[in-house]
Amino acid sequence: MKEIFLNKYTKLFILMFAAPSILGCLIFIFIPSIASFILSFCSWNLINEIKYAGLSNYIELINSEEFKLIMCNTIIYALSVTIFSAIIPLILASVINGRIKYKEFYKTAYFLPFITPMIVIAMIWQWIFDPNIGAVNMLLKTHTEWLYDVHTAMPVLIVISVWKLTGYNMIIYLSGLTAINPQVYEAAEIDGASRIKTFFKITIPLLSPTIFFVILITTISSFQIFDLIYLMTQGGPENSTNVIVYWLYRNAFELFNIGKASAAAYILFIIIFVLAIFQWKLRTKWVINEKD
Repeated sequence: MKEIFLNKYTKLFILMFAAPSILGCLIFIFIPSIASFILSFCSWNLINEIKYAGLSNYIELINSEEFKLIMCNTIIYALSVTIFSAIIPLILASVINGRIKYKEFYKTAYFLPFITPMIVIAMIWQWIFDPNIGAVNMLLKTHTEWLYDVHTAMPVLIVISVWKLTGYNMIIYLSGLTAINPQVYEAAEIDGASRIKTFFKITIPLLSPTIFFVILITTISSFQIFDLIYLMTQGGPENSTNVIVYWLYRNAFELFNIGKASAAAYILFIIIFVLAIFQWKLRTKWVINEKD
């Protein structure tokens, strides 16, 4: 009888503690997701009556030259950030994991940018790339308008994003490196393997599950970039740094094209979903001990 009483009230307490999270997900994730999906097939400006528009929002976006440019910008940004944010932290993690002094200092120094608020990062980097008093122009002795030139604005944003993500991905790699048995490296050293050969033949294969995780989460987050664009370039100059999420924000909350903005959100969802599935299927080709 006592066990029945405890089991009954245990379930009740579990539901009570889980209720805030369940309600939060329901109110702020599931209901808005369903509503935005419905609105992607409608025409609405937040004032007039909602009108059913069928697939017209999706067709207009697919045929829009501006949206094609924004899609291209998003893909270039996301792929560039993903590649560099996977390779650079891996190299740094391998170096720090070796026999060097002040490891904790380096870990902290590289991780600090990740926990620094984006508004602070934007202000600092705007000063660094300022065409008149910026540190980069003073160092290079040039007068390049980095954030106001269509050829340099996007590379600058990619550099800033990679710099911010490096510390976080490096810590993830370091966690993976600590799980590798040191005896494997000792055996390779006895066999006379060089450090470069050890890195490519031992470290990368054994670290491949961690590398896969880093690539996957970095790809997803890179396609969702908004705050850096909003704070530094507002999509300019000439839409050269405009990306899907920023375009979505402007159309939804400045131009009040709710239907098009919702359609763009689901186009982005489809792109991220397809890429995630593609990477998940591809993992069996290079991630160690992975099978479908």
